[in-house]
Amino acid sequence: MIEVEVAKRLGSFAIDARFAAAETGIVALFGRSGAGKTTIVNALAGLMRPDRGRIAVAGEVLFDSARGIDVAPERRRVGYVFQEGLLFPHYSVRGNLLYGRPRDGAGTPVAFDQVVSLLGLERLLERKPDTLSGGEKQRVALGRALLADPRLLLMDEPLASLDAPRKAEILPFIERMRDEFRIPIVYVTHAMDEIVRLADTLVLLSEGKVAAVGTVEDLTSRLDLRPLTGRYEAGAVIRAEVVEHDAAYALTRLAFPGGRINVARVDLPIGAKVRVRVHARDVVLATAPPTGLSIRNSFAARIVEIAPERGPNVDLRLDIGTEAQPVMLWARITRRALEELKLAPGSRLHALVKTVALDRGSFARYEPGAPPLSESEAS
Repeated sequence: MIEVEVAKRLGSFAIDARFAAAETGIVALFGRSGAGKTTIVNALAGLMRPDRGRIAVAGEVLFDSARGIDVAPERRRVGYVFQEGLLFPHYSVRGNLLYGRPRDGAGTPVAFDQVVSLLGLERLLERKPDTLSGGEKQRVALGRALLADPRLLLMDEPLASLDAPRKAEILPFIERMRDEFRIPIVYVTHAMDEIVRLADTLVLLSEGKVAAVGTVEDLTSRLDLRPLTGRYEAGAVIRAEVVEHDAAYALTRLAFPGGRINVARVDLPIGAKVRVRVHARDVVLATAPPTGLSIRNSFAARIVEIAPERGPNVDLRLDIGTEAQPVMLWARITRRALEELKLAPGSRLHALVKTVALDRGSFARYEPGAPPLSESEAS
């Protein structure tokens, strides 16, 4: 387990956060700016000493204020990837990568050539950082962190400074690191699309405290957490499997307990596991079976919960799964529609989602332990 209990006052801001997560995959810290995300990763790295608390990774205590334990940063075996690559400008790419190796003379189980190949750095080894793009710099920073033989990797918004194309370039490499090296990662971000694509465990932070910890699917389906997961971008995350490709119409069909959903064609094999994010604003409700519509995705649904707010719009939580395996979906409609359709918890209806609303940015392969993505899948 990764166990974190951190209390720290920084001027007028106080953080008092505690959570535990499995020591596998990616633990994502998500929240608004100033929520305390970077403070927590700095405490994990040993760069910030909490006023009180306890930090342990895989049973080894790194910090315990009550017992007087505070392991030095260089002895924690924690790799850190910052928002900016922070490469040494006078070293080549090779030199920056080799700088990450342990200094105590012990060999590292991570092979240099393996890291270079994984991150596609073969052609960059003799270049200096000032000749690299932002995405290339971050790949070098990832490699340097891996070669430090870490037991834990910390990533503090590693994609925040990159434009959309460079961000799309780096995401597959982070997935490969997760799947191939099996090193646990604590990942800080304020971008929900990164959460959907990468995270195994989601930790929601607000004003220095942990508001909730759980799976991405569970936390994004909760109406009470909308202020933290984002009202405008609100939506549910559905775990599904690729079951069919329709070459004639460039579509892919995904199956989940209780139904199937059509999306734009994706280059993934049959059986691949994915996550699909469906925004609440893209869901249409009908009280009768729809006919004569261009919408191709229709699901039998039951209203589970209706948000209590009294504004012009209202959010509903729907179950489109089976009795044994519920699958949550959100819908956002006007309050007038809610009242005119006489909708209430328990109401049965049909939820409709336009296929064109589910573009490539709406879903991601999520299959911890699966073989790394191929080049075509990564693109």
